[in-house]
Amino acid sequence: MERMRATWWIAIAGVLAVAAYAAFAALQILVLNPLAATPGKSLEQIRSEASAVGEPLGGAGVLVFLGVGVLLAVILAVVVIRSRIRPVVTALLFLGLLAFGTPAYFAASFGPGMSLADAFGISGADYSPWSLLLYGISALAVVMAVVLAVVLVLAPRDRVTCSR
Repeated sequence: MERMRATWWIAIAGVLAVAAYAAFAALQILVLNPLAATPGKSLEQIRSEASAVGEPLGGAGVLVFLGVGVLLAVILAVVVIRSRIRPVVTALLFLGLLAFGTPAYFAASFGPGMSLADAFGISGADYSPWSLLLYGISALAVVMAVVLAVVLVLAPRDRVTCSR
């Protein structure tokens, strides 16, 4: 029972972490980066000027793309809970999902970044430093997954798992 409770809590924390990552990525793509890329303009001015030259900033597409990660997290939570997967394996799976946040962020931000570049004659790169937080979380997830995998391989079996 203790093992299932741990799996539940890890799955809930994993879904919340992925959802928070996706929400912050959307904020970065749709608000923070456009404001940083075009200083002195309001978000409404940026959107209006970009749309006027045929370069919409793609709000719905970004949300749908990032929403896929949240949906994957929910599906993963259901699978690990119903399959009675060990807590340590559950943690590894969610860390892997967080690690893939960086490529998902890059893919979701590519269109809006190019729209900013084309509309304002700037680079399509990130201007807001807040993207570093997303990269850092994904990098930390990779490091934690590697450490957890090493512990899982090297530790005696009864020290890593919870008894039924």
